[in-house]
Amino acid sequence: MLKAKNKLGIIFFPAFDWAISPTHPERQERLLYTQDQLREEGLFDIEGIGEYKPDVASIEDVERVHFCFPDVNGVTTRSHRISAGGAIKAADLVMTGERDCAFAMVRPPGHHAMKVVHGSRGFCNINIEAVMIEHIREKYGHRKIAIVDTDCHHGDGTQDVYWHDPDTLFISMHQDGRTLYPGSGFPQELGGPNAMGKNINIPLPPNTSDEGFMMVMEQVVKPILDDFQPDLIINSAGQDNHFTDPITDMNFSAKGYAALNEMLKPDIAVLEGGYSIQGALPYINLGICLAMAGVDYSNIREPNYNPEQIRQDSRTTEYIAELCRQLPRLYFEPPAFNAKGDSRQGVISGDMFIRHKQIYYDTDGINEVQQESLTLCDQCRGLYKVETRADSGPMCLGVEIPIDACPDCRTRGYELVEDGLVKGTYRYVQLINRLDKDYVRYGF
Repeated sequence: MLKAKNKLGIIFFPAFDWAISPTHPERQERLLYTQDQLREEGLFDIEGIGEYKPDVASIEDVERVHFCFPDVNGVTTRSHRISAGGAIKAADLVMTGERDCAFAMVRPPGHHAMKVVHGSRGFCNINIEAVMIEHIREKYGHRKIAIVDTDCHHGDGTQDVYWHDPDTLFISMHQDGRTLYPGSGFPQELGGPNAMGKNINIPLPPNTSDEGFMMVMEQVVKPILDDFQPDLIINSAGQDNHFTDPITDMNFSAKGYAALNEMLKPDIAVLEGGYSIQGALPYINLGICLAMAGVDYSNIREPNYNPEQIRQDSRTTEYIAELCRQLPRLYFEPPAFNAKGDSRQGVISGDMFIRHKQIYYDTDGINEVQQESLTLCDQCRGLYKVETRADSGPMCLGVEIPIDACPDCRTRGYELVEDGLVKGTYRYVQLINRLDKDYVRYGF
């Protein structure tokens, strides 16, 4: 009998009761074919690999991360909370030592869900990785965490959630935003003024194959991780870089995904995108599981795999090689934040960082405008405030007191909430107080 080098926990949640439409690529078959494949290949006969059921994320778990308007139940279903609960289950298995690593194969996905949530964008309502990470920090103490997003689409939601967090390193490897939704994820998007260089984007050209991905892992991702020295590595495991995916333009293989995870050695992987339901996902997921468990994956091969047909050309290789030369310095030698720079990245006014955003929720057809501000405090990471309105609806206010808040920022946070309530400027007001674990919502 085979024995896993690393004890691996696998959590399944296909979400039978949630789909955008019966024929939409984001549907339950994304996981059903994988379940069949893993059982047919005898994965669960390997000693050290076990299957677990998901937990259900609580309202507080979501409100620890997101400002949801009008409220959590108004922008999610139970399936969204179970998907996040599957990620939480993976975290608990690892943090308690029951498993060395874990893979949450759950849906709906989450990496396009931003700090503020009015609905669904990019098939995502809540950011399941962020909900999981902040559960870890709340239950097991603060941790330095690295998120490596290998989805073909830029993880703009995760980037937004952790824009100001110096203790969370976010690295996104994705198809260049000039050629694919959501049109973001460029190298100059480096994080807020207190977290410059902790947000690293690696926009790859269409038709990048295994060679290009492994080059980036070896020359960009691994050196940065080695320097950051995270307590945990999370793989935001999107699988739509595969050469058969119907909505992207990349040439990654199932064995390539396994090799990437062998190099990355994530503590936790959480499924994101991937829409080649029969021809790719069962093989990619099997390869990732074997790699995480430390079991030989050399025989992984999906249908129609021909390495010569998907090999990247020399121009693509040269372009990626230049990225590998340029990108590491953005982490190791980040530029000073430019208060007169790109206004989309934010500006500094006095002791405040201010950023204006226009966000489109493509799945639900919602337009949002918001202004966020962060107090640039010498004693803590600063008080966060966001004013937001969706489709010319009522103004809403979110205030977050950080986990390391100084007395002044804590006091000012409660004053902002009280002022908002007294003046009646906002229809909904939400407070996230990470310092005192106080999560309060008001609606009128």
